[in-house]
Amino acid sequence: MKTLLLIGLGGGLGAIARYLLSVGILQLTPGWRFPTGTFAVNLLGCLVAGILLGVMAKQGQFSEEARVFLFVGLLGGFTTFSAFGVETVALLQRGEPGIAALYVSLSVVCGLTLLWGGTKLSLLMLR
Repeated sequence: MKTLLLIGLGGGLGAIARYLLSVGILQLTPGWRFPTGTFAVNLLGCLVAGILLGVMAKQGQFSEEARVFLFVGLLGGFTTFSAFGVETVALLQRGEPGIAALYVSLSVVCGLTLLWGGTKLSLLMLR
């Protein structure tokens, strides 16, 4: 139960941070066609995840509570792209570039295909 509360607290804080940062960036880039808010959030999430992983490597493992709060909760609520980045880098560090490339390719192609297909399906169902 404690783990779930830590994840929920971190996730809520991450989601609020994502919203505030996205809105702030969009206000700085009015009229841009590029999704600057989401792009910035994804990049910042990856940077923070990388910093945390570096701290873990240098200082030793975080406690389980800190790990789930920071990675699953806070960064998970902020952006799941950071989790995607962490997993991809882990595959590369384990010497599995082929699996990493497959993971990246399938994630992008399948994710966008399912998003497009889900949109079409819902439009058909709501006719």
